[in-house]
Amino acid sequence: MANNDLPNGFTGYSRKKPQGFQSAADAIRRNASGVGVSRARGGATPSPWGSSAPSAGSNVPRFAVPAGQKGGLGANPLASLPVIESGGALASVGESVIGGKDGSSQDAPSQSAPSQDREGSAQASFFDGGAFPGVDRREEAASHIDRAPQPPAPAPAQPKSCKAVYGSRGIFAYADDELAPDGSPLFDPAKLATIPETDRRWSWVEVDLTAIRHNVMVARRALTKGAHLCAVVKADAYGHGAVQCAKTALSAGADYLAVATVDEGIQLREGNVFAPVLVLSQPPLESIPLLLAYKLMPSVYDAQFAIAYGEAADSFGVDAPYHLALNTGMNRIGVRHDEVVEFLRHVSFHRALDLVGTFTHFATADCPETLDFQIQARRFVEAIQAMVDAGFDPGIVHAANSAATLRYPAVHFDMVRFGIALYGLQPCDETRALADLRPAMSVKACITDMRAVPMSEGVSYGLHYRSPGSVIICTIPIGYADGFRRGLSGRTDVILKGRRCRQVGNICMDQCMFEVDMRSSAMRTRVEPQIGDLVTLVGREGESVIAMDDLARTLDTITHEVAIGFGCSRMARVYK
Repeated sequence: MANNDLPNGFTGYSRKKPQGFQSAADAIRRNASGVGVSRARGGATPSPWGSSAPSAGSNVPRFAVPAGQKGGLGANPLASLPVIESGGALASVGESVIGGKDGSSQDAPSQSAPSQDREGSAQASFFDGGAFPGVDRREEAASHIDRAPQPPAPAPAQPKSCKAVYGSRGIFAYADDELAPDGSPLFDPAKLATIPETDRRWSWVEVDLTAIRHNVMVARRALTKGAHLCAVVKADAYGHGAVQCAKTALSAGADYLAVATVDEGIQLREGNVFAPVLVLSQPPLESIPLLLAYKLMPSVYDAQFAIAYGEAADSFGVDAPYHLALNTGMNRIGVRHDEVVEFLRHVSFHRALDLVGTFTHFATADCPETLDFQIQARRFVEAIQAMVDAGFDPGIVHAANSAATLRYPAVHFDMVRFGIALYGLQPCDETRALADLRPAMSVKACITDMRAVPMSEGVSYGLHYRSPGSVIICTIPIGYADGFRRGLSGRTDVILKGRRCRQVGNICMDQCMFEVDMRSSAMRTRVEPQIGDLVTLVGREGESVIAMDDLARTLDTITHEVAIGFGCSRMARVYK
């Protein structure tokens, strides 16, 4: 099931029309320039999510071709992906139906007659459920009219100094409220913004992008001939930063990206990431216009969603690419493996739907026992063969996660999905001897306080730790609100100047403490801590290493959870 028949290389957008795939954003951009939308099989009907001719007051966002690229799809379907100039996300569905902010209609009639070669009228309105049959939108649209935004009232005159409002001491003043004698602000907000996040709070997550590149190369060397690599960047790239990691993985040789939610896909597009993006779940019906506008391919396993997705795409004059999810035994999502042909017969009639790929997910690829894995793999192969025998092209076939990529080459098929291993974390003990992965994340902080605590005095909430004497208790600004789980209290170490030091006392929400033994001997020199000294909680310093695996083992959990806890917290993220 190789993809060598796709022109212009591996695009992953459409096996049906790889050079002609367009999104709702493309249609909006062309309409804004006066070019109508047309399709070989008929004209496009007015869309409920955008106007044919956006005006200055329209809610439809403006799209632009990235600098250095030519407009139109041309030979490369990746080159014309939209970049939001302003406005951010799309307007709400109701507001887009109504039109501009004043509630007036923005839709111009289509210049080509709507096609009537499918069930129902091609001009069914949004209000009577045209895009989502059986749903009456009149009441919802009326509520949007009632909530139509009004012009903002003129701002009241501001006093020259906050003293006029808050008193002579100027308390509660903001940066540009307090004025110098010459009338200039005492504090320049632009200069204040240049203070790095790591100098606002002395704790941060450090991500090594070189390690990401290395791990992509490890994956590519493991791939069977003809297989492609999908970099999974869901959950903000497992806490490592989705946009940066996606760009790094693509530059190192990844072909595809996968996320878990629509917003995660939009984040990539707004970060100027132009590769194919698969959403590894079926989102709500209401998100369909976002899928089309941002060229995000959903996973599909429900007939109602599939038809609504196709109808919405057809009303915009575009295709609706998707990946079909199969349930082969994990019983989380997907069409049951022995019902896939029946499902496709129910939905494949729709002219806009474009089956780009078919996949499943293994529940036990990272387990020592292989029987359940083999059952799932056999079911998946049989389902794919049944599709082919029934005349359905499964598209890009993919099943292998990180563990299966490294352990089972037989299930690489057309593409593998590299997730936790992309970030240098081993998916299971069985893969340690198979791949030299480099962890990309380290967690660091600086000492904010230090004190000698007399013998038998306690530290932190509950005073469960008592000082043995001859120790310095150091405080660092990281706690369980930052992913340093409370369950690690007294059960982990930190690294100071290359030496492991015991974390002591209960980990607090924002801070925690560790002890430095001030006793010295012939076998060990004494470490002298200072305020501002660097402390490593996860990572390597000198010969000492604290691995994410160590914390996961202590907590009886998986490295995925620990990494996401740190990376998706309020701590700053620094790339190197």
